[in-house]
Amino acid sequence: MTTVQAIRTFLFYLLLSLSAFIWGTLSLFFAPFMPFRARYNFVVRSWCRFAVWLTQAVVGVRYEVQGLENVPQQPCVILAKHQSTWETFYLSGAFEPLSQVVKRELLRVPFFGWAMALMKPIAIDRSNPKAALKQLAAQGDERLKQGAWVLIFPEGTRVPVGQMGKFSRGGAALAVNAGLPVLPVAHNAGHYWPKEGWAKHPGTIQVVFGPVMYAEGEGPRAIAELNDRAFAWVEATQLEIEGDRPGVSTEAVSHSVDKL
Repeated sequence: MTTVQAIRTFLFYLLLSLSAFIWGTLSLFFAPFMPFRARYNFVVRSWCRFAVWLTQAVVGVRYEVQGLENVPQQPCVILAKHQSTWETFYLSGAFEPLSQVVKRELLRVPFFGWAMALMKPIAIDRSNPKAALKQLAAQGDERLKQGAWVLIFPEGTRVPVGQMGKFSRGGAALAVNAGLPVLPVAHNAGHYWPKEGWAKHPGTIQVVFGPVMYAEGEGPRAIAELNDRAFAWVEATQLEIEGDRPGVSTEAVSHSVDKL
Protein backbone atom coordinates (compact mmCIF):
# COMPACT_ATOMS: atom_id res chain seq x y z
CA MET A 1 0.00 0.00 0.00
CA THR A 2 0.98 3.61 -0.48
CA THR A 3 1.37 5.81 2.58
CA VAL A 4 -1.90 7.58 1.78
CA GLN A 5 -3.77 4.27 1.48
CA ALA A 6 -2.23 3.06 4.75
CA ILE A 7 -3.49 6.19 6.50
CA ARG A 8 -6.93 5.72 4.97
CA THR A 9 -6.99 2.09 6.10
CA PHE A 10 -6.06 3.06 9.65
CA LEU A 11 -8.81 5.68 9.65
CA PHE A 12 -11.25 3.11 8.30
CA TYR A 13 -10.58 0.66 11.10
CA LEU A 14 -10.74 3.42 13.69
CA LEU A 15 -14.15 4.59 12.45
CA LEU A 16 -15.43 1.05 12.02
CA SER A 17 -14.44 0.10 15.57
CA LEU A 18 -15.91 3.28 17.00
CA SER A 19 -19.18 2.78 15.12
CA ALA A 20 -19.40 -0.85 16.31
CA PHE A 21 -18.94 0.29 19.91
CA ILE A 22 -21.63 2.98 19.60
CA TRP A 23 -24.08 0.80 17.65
CA GLY A 24 -23.54 -2.17 19.91
CA THR A 25 -24.00 -0.14 23.07
CA LEU A 26 -27.19 1.52 21.83
CA SER A 27 -28.51 -1.83 20.67
CA LEU A 28 -28.11 -3.39 24.11
CA PHE A 29 -30.33 -0.66 25.54
CA PHE A 30 -33.01 -0.41 22.83
CA ALA A 31 -33.06 -3.63 20.76
CA PRO A 32 -34.55 -5.95 23.43
CA PHE A 33 -37.74 -3.88 23.36
CA MET A 34 -38.13 -3.98 19.55
CA PRO A 35 -39.96 -6.54 17.39
CA PHE A 36 -37.46 -8.86 15.72
CA ARG A 37 -37.62 -7.33 12.23
CA ALA A 38 -37.21 -3.77 13.58
CA ARG A 39 -34.42 -5.03 15.84
CA TYR A 40 -32.62 -6.58 12.88
CA ASN A 41 -32.90 -3.39 10.83
CA PHE A 42 -31.60 -1.28 13.70
CA VAL A 43 -28.80 -3.50 14.97
CA VAL A 44 -27.54 -5.31 11.89
CA ARG A 45 -28.82 -3.91 8.61
CA SER A 46 -28.16 -0.24 9.39
CA TRP A 47 -24.68 -0.86 10.74
CA CYS A 48 -23.67 -3.25 7.95
CA ARG A 49 -24.81 -0.76 5.31
CA PHE A 50 -22.81 1.89 7.11
CA ALA A 51 -19.77 -0.42 7.06
CA VAL A 52 -20.15 -0.98 3.29
CA TRP A 53 -20.47 2.78 2.75
CA LEU A 54 -17.45 3.45 4.99
CA THR A 55 -15.37 0.95 3.01
CA GLN A 56 -16.24 2.82 -0.17
CA ALA A 57 -15.83 6.35 1.19
CA VAL A 58 -12.58 5.87 3.10
CA VAL A 59 -10.56 3.15 1.37
CA GLY A 60 -12.13 3.30 -2.10
CA VAL A 61 -13.60 -0.22 -2.26
CA ARG A 62 -16.74 0.02 -4.38
CA TYR A 63 -18.97 -2.70 -5.76
CA GLU A 64 -21.15 -3.67 -8.69
CA VAL A 65 -24.01 -6.16 -8.58
CA GLN A 66 -25.28 -8.50 -11.26
CA GLY A 67 -28.21 -10.91 -11.17
CA LEU A 68 -30.54 -9.10 -8.77
CA GLU A 69 -33.43 -10.38 -10.89
CA ASN A 70 -32.54 -13.88 -9.63
CA VAL A 71 -33.25 -13.02 -6.00
CA PRO A 72 -36.61 -14.60 -5.03
CA GLN A 73 -39.32 -12.83 -3.08
CA GLN A 74 -39.55 -15.61 -0.53
CA PRO A 75 -36.60 -16.09 1.87
CA CYS A 76 -34.43 -19.10 1.14
CA VAL A 77 -30.93 -20.44 1.84
CA ILE A 78 -28.09 -18.25 0.54
CA LEU A 79 -24.89 -20.13 -0.34
CA ALA A 80 -22.14 -17.54 -0.72
CA LYS A 81 -18.46 -17.65 -1.61
CA HIS A 82 -16.32 -16.59 1.36
CA GLN A 83 -13.13 -14.58 0.77
CA SER A 84 -13.25 -11.66 3.21
CA THR A 85 -15.32 -9.80 5.79
CA TRP A 86 -16.85 -7.47 3.20
CA GLU A 87 -19.41 -9.98 1.87
CA THR A 88 -20.71 -10.55 5.41
CA PHE A 89 -21.40 -6.81 5.72
CA TYR A 90 -22.93 -6.58 2.26
CA LEU A 91 -25.22 -9.60 2.44
CA SER A 92 -26.34 -8.78 5.99
CA GLY A 93 -27.35 -5.34 4.77
CA ALA A 94 -28.99 -6.57 1.57
CA PHE A 95 -31.39 -9.09 3.10
CA GLU A 96 -33.72 -8.69 6.05
CA PRO A 97 -34.27 -10.29 8.35
CA LEU A 98 -31.32 -12.64 7.93
CA SER A 99 -29.90 -15.31 10.18
CA GLN A 100 -26.42 -16.57 9.55
CA VAL A 101 -24.18 -19.32 10.77
CA VAL A 102 -21.48 -17.83 12.98
CA LYS A 103 -18.79 -19.12 15.30
CA ARG A 104 -20.06 -19.18 18.86
CA GLU A 105 -16.99 -17.22 19.98
CA LEU A 106 -18.11 -14.16 17.97
CA LEU A 107 -20.97 -13.61 20.40
CA ARG A 108 -18.41 -13.00 23.14
CA VAL A 109 -16.95 -9.96 21.36
CA PRO A 110 -17.76 -6.94 23.55
CA PHE A 111 -20.67 -4.74 22.52
CA PHE A 112 -21.28 -5.79 18.91
CA GLY A 113 -21.04 -9.49 19.66
CA TRP A 114 -23.44 -9.06 22.55
CA ALA A 115 -25.82 -7.14 20.30
CA MET A 116 -25.48 -9.81 17.60
CA ALA A 117 -26.72 -12.39 20.10
CA LEU A 118 -30.09 -10.59 19.98
CA MET A 119 -30.39 -11.31 16.25
CA LYS A 120 -31.08 -15.06 16.49
CA PRO A 121 -27.87 -16.19 14.77
CA ILE A 122 -27.10 -19.88 14.39
CA ALA A 123 -24.05 -19.88 16.67
CA ILE A 124 -22.25 -23.19 16.26
CA ASP A 125 -19.32 -24.86 17.98
CA ARG A 126 -16.94 -25.74 15.17
CA SER A 127 -15.03 -28.14 17.41
CA ASN A 128 -18.08 -30.43 17.36
CA PRO A 129 -19.12 -30.84 13.69
CA LYS A 130 -21.88 -33.39 14.32
CA ALA A 131 -23.59 -31.23 16.92
CA ALA A 132 -23.11 -28.15 14.69
CA LEU A 133 -24.83 -29.91 11.76
CA LYS A 134 -27.80 -30.89 13.92
CA GLN A 135 -28.02 -27.33 15.26
CA LEU A 136 -27.95 -25.90 11.73
CA ALA A 137 -30.73 -28.26 10.63
CA ALA A 138 -32.99 -27.48 13.60
CA GLN A 139 -32.39 -23.75 14.01
CA GLY A 140 -32.06 -23.07 10.29
CA ASP A 141 -35.43 -24.67 9.60
CA GLU A 142 -36.95 -22.64 12.44
CA ARG A 143 -35.54 -19.36 11.05
CA LEU A 144 -36.85 -20.12 7.55
CA LYS A 145 -40.31 -20.84 8.91
CA GLN A 146 -40.16 -17.50 10.74
CA GLY A 147 -39.59 -15.73 7.40
CA ALA A 148 -35.84 -15.10 7.68
CA TRP A 149 -33.17 -15.67 5.05
CA VAL A 150 -30.42 -18.04 6.15
CA LEU A 151 -26.89 -17.13 5.05
CA ILE A 152 -24.36 -19.93 4.88
CA PHE A 153 -20.75 -19.84 3.74
CA PRO A 154 -20.48 -23.52 2.73
CA GLU A 155 -16.69 -23.42 2.58
CA GLY A 156 -16.77 -22.88 6.34
CA THR A 157 -13.98 -20.31 6.39
CA ARG A 158 -12.50 -17.56 4.24
CA VAL A 159 -10.65 -19.04 1.27
CA PRO A 160 -7.91 -17.05 -0.55
CA VAL A 161 -8.56 -15.61 -4.00
CA GLY A 162 -8.16 -18.15 -6.77
CA GLN A 163 -9.05 -21.12 -4.58
CA MET A 164 -12.29 -22.98 -3.85
CA GLY A 165 -12.94 -24.77 -0.59
CA LYS A 166 -15.10 -27.87 -0.42
CA PHE A 167 -18.80 -27.08 0.06
CA SER A 168 -20.36 -28.52 3.19
CA ARG A 169 -23.76 -30.09 2.46
CA GLY A 170 -25.43 -28.46 5.48
CA GLY A 171 -26.92 -25.58 3.49
CA ALA A 172 -28.20 -27.80 0.71
CA ALA A 173 -29.67 -30.21 3.25
CA LEU A 174 -31.43 -27.35 5.02
CA ALA A 175 -32.98 -26.17 1.74
CA VAL A 176 -34.07 -29.64 0.65
CA ASN A 177 -35.66 -30.46 3.99
CA ALA A 178 -37.49 -27.10 4.00
CA GLY A 179 -38.63 -27.49 0.39
CA LEU A 180 -36.89 -24.24 -0.57
CA PRO A 181 -34.23 -23.34 -3.14
CA VAL A 182 -30.67 -22.18 -2.62
CA LEU A 183 -29.44 -18.84 -3.96
CA PRO A 184 -25.74 -19.06 -4.94
CA VAL A 185 -23.55 -15.95 -4.69
CA ALA A 186 -20.12 -15.37 -6.21
CA HIS A 187 -17.84 -12.33 -5.77
CA ASN A 188 -14.20 -11.25 -5.76
CA ALA A 189 -14.09 -9.20 -2.54
CA GLY A 190 -10.85 -10.91 -1.54
CA HIS A 191 -8.97 -8.94 -4.22
CA TYR A 192 -9.64 -5.71 -2.37
CA TRP A 193 -10.18 -6.90 1.22
CA PRO A 194 -7.68 -9.79 1.50
CA LYS A 195 -8.10 -12.62 3.96
CA GLU A 196 -4.69 -12.02 5.49
CA GLY A 197 -3.40 -8.73 6.88
CA TRP A 198 -5.14 -5.40 7.31
CA ALA A 199 -4.48 -3.88 3.87
CA LYS A 200 -7.38 -2.59 1.77
CA HIS A 201 -6.94 -2.01 -1.97
CA PRO A 202 -9.15 0.44 -3.89
CA GLY A 203 -11.18 -1.05 -6.71
CA THR A 204 -14.60 -2.43 -7.60
CA ILE A 205 -15.89 -5.70 -6.18
CA GLN A 206 -18.05 -7.77 -8.52
CA VAL A 207 -21.02 -9.51 -6.86
CA VAL A 208 -23.08 -12.00 -8.86
CA PHE A 209 -26.35 -13.57 -7.72
CA GLY A 210 -26.97 -16.82 -9.54
CA PRO A 211 -30.27 -18.46 -10.50
CA VAL A 212 -32.13 -20.11 -7.64
CA MET A 213 -31.62 -23.86 -7.59
CA TYR A 214 -34.14 -26.45 -6.45
CA ALA A 215 -33.39 -30.01 -5.50
CA GLU A 216 -34.45 -32.72 -7.90
CA GLY A 217 -36.09 -35.10 -5.48
CA GLU A 218 -35.50 -35.74 -1.79
CA GLY A 219 -33.01 -37.49 0.43
CA PRO A 220 -29.19 -37.64 0.57
CA ARG A 221 -28.75 -38.07 -3.19
CA ALA A 222 -30.82 -34.95 -3.95
CA ILE A 223 -28.90 -33.00 -1.31
CA ALA A 224 -25.54 -34.03 -2.77
CA GLU A 225 -26.65 -33.21 -6.32
CA LEU A 226 -27.95 -29.76 -5.32
CA ASN A 227 -24.78 -29.03 -3.39
CA ASP A 228 -22.60 -30.08 -6.33
CA ARG A 229 -24.68 -27.94 -8.71
CA ALA A 230 -24.31 -24.85 -6.48
CA PHE A 231 -20.57 -25.50 -6.14
CA ALA A 232 -20.15 -25.84 -9.91
CA TRP A 233 -21.98 -22.56 -10.57
CA VAL A 234 -19.97 -20.64 -7.96
CA GLU A 235 -16.69 -22.13 -9.19
CA ALA A 236 -17.42 -21.26 -12.83
CA THR A 237 -18.55 -17.73 -11.94
CA GLN A 238 -15.50 -17.18 -9.76
CA LEU A 239 -13.27 -18.07 -12.69
CA GLU A 240 -15.15 -15.59 -14.87
CA ILE A 241 -14.94 -12.78 -12.31
CA GLU A 242 -11.38 -13.35 -11.20
CA GLY A 243 -10.20 -13.71 -14.78
CA ASP A 244 -11.43 -10.17 -15.55
CA ARG A 245 -10.95 -8.16 -12.36
CA PRO A 246 -12.06 -4.74 -13.67
CA GLY A 247 -15.50 -6.13 -14.61
CA VAL A 248 -17.52 -9.15 -15.54
CA SER A 249 -18.18 -10.28 -19.07
CA THR A 250 -21.86 -9.42 -18.98
CA GLU A 251 -23.34 -6.05 -18.16
CA ALA A 252 -23.10 -5.22 -14.44
CA VAL A 253 -25.42 -2.85 -12.65
CA SER A 254 -23.82 -0.42 -10.20
CA HIS A 255 -25.61 0.14 -6.94
CA SER A 256 -24.93 2.67 -4.20
CA VAL A 257 -25.48 1.63 -0.61
CA ASP A 258 -28.91 3.22 -0.44
CA LYS A 259 -30.04 1.03 -3.36
CA LEU A 260 -29.04 -2.34 -1.90
